[in-house]
Amino acid sequence: QLVESGGGSVQVGGSLTLSCAFSRYFNSNYYMAWLRQIPGKEREGVAVISAGGSNTYYADSVKGRFTISQDNAKNTLYLRMNDLKLDDTAMYFCAAGRAYGIMWSLDPNQFEYWGQGTQVTVS
Repeated sequence: QLVESGGGSVQVGGSLTLSCAFSRYFNSNYYMAWLRQIPGKEREGVAVISAGGSNTYYADSVKGRFTISQDNAKNTLYLRMNDLKLDDTAMYFCAAGRAYGIMWSLDPNQFEYWGQGTQVTVS
């Protein structure tokens, strides 16, 4: 139900856009996000679009460099990553969380649905 694509290898300072195709099941009652994980470390939230799509939120480490967006006509979530750094190397996951009382979250524990991930390597 969540399928990521667009990962790859890029040089420091370069750009990359990730895509996540999601099923129509994920309507306005879900917030959609990108999270990432480095081997041996916990998963961390990178960027999220609130349920209903009104607001976006970012981790401090990517503010000003990454942009999350959603095209509901195409059922696709995007993450545009600019000025990539070595520390951005990770497996990136698309995820969806049901908006029960909260409209958004960057906490990995608040997401019920996950994609398989796409690797981003910055060198």
